[in-house]
Amino acid sequence: MGLINDLEARAYDAKKCIVLPEGSEKRIVKAAQIVAEKGLARVVLLAKESELADSAEQLSKSGINIIDTENSDKIETYAKKYYELRKCKGVTYEEAMDTVKKPLYYACMMIKEGEADGMVAGAANTTAGVLRPAFQIIKTSPCTSVVSSCFIMILKDKNFGQDGILVFADCAVNPSPDAQQLAHIAMTTARTAKKLAGIEPRIAMLSFSTKGSACCEAAEKIACAASLAKQLDSSLCIDGELQADAALIESVAKLKAPQSPVAGKANILIFPDLASGNIGYKLVQRLAGAQAIGPICQGLSAPVNDLSRGCSVDDIVSVVTITAVQAI
Repeated sequence: MGLINDLEARAYDAKKCIVLPEGSEKRIVKAAQIVAEKGLARVVLLAKESELADSAEQLSKSGINIIDTENSDKIETYAKKYYELRKCKGVTYEEAMDTVKKPLYYACMMIKEGEADGMVAGAANTTAGVLRPAFQIIKTSPCTSVVSSCFIMILKDKNFGQDGILVFADCAVNPSPDAQQLAHIAMTTARTAKKLAGIEPRIAMLSFSTKGSACCEAAEKIACAASLAKQLDSSLCIDGELQADAALIESVAKLKAPQSPVAGKANILIFPDLASGNIGYKLVQRLAGAQAIGPICQGLSAPVNDLSRGCSVDDIVSVVTITAVQAI
């Protein structure tokens, strides 16, 4: 059974409730129908029935719950809760009433109140737009102070990673993480990889330097991050700084880092910044023909995942499935 099939089986058994706040977007509607038909999650669409036109009745018959946030009977309750969360930031009750009617905020309030298990958005909103209400309402997990993202990369060449599976982070959230943030990203990515991909993490902290081959502040930051990650979780199999070839190719690892427990067999790659992470996953996806599953957000108290605005219906179904498994 492949990874996608395994995730779908786990989602099917879990029957988690996933809210889709961009409910009038055509790709979201189609994906919701597929998710409902396959039984991968209980779906809530946030949309006006008038926006869905003739499909509203069919969606309801499929078991999809449609909520018009502006006319919901939950608005007053959510507004009171949001006001309590944000009054210290100067938010008034009237502002809270207006805010929770917005689908992204309403969806996060559903999760906060235990009425949904996770959220997927981003087909029509920016990453910042999706994550802002999550930061305000759901907040970070007690285990970390950093929200980040990763991609599960499934390669055709099974010699890399663990049977062709690699996990890349951070590819969508933190532009320029410091050593402490990189350490947290490594730790949470290890947990994500274990939970979703079932791999035993071997983490390479990537750089243009391997074990001091370049003496500069940028390389030292990566080595420091590896050390800090080990302090956060002594069970981590992690090393850095490592160049990508030393991390992935055994013959290169023997030359550049012969004592490393990770070099030559890494299955998690932590990139030094967002630019390299985003470029790296897209190069592997496009040039090596790898399947890129994600971005998968990590570090929040409940799963909220961000889509690319260029996502396909299949991408949305995959991310909903992952979100449901994260919620288990």
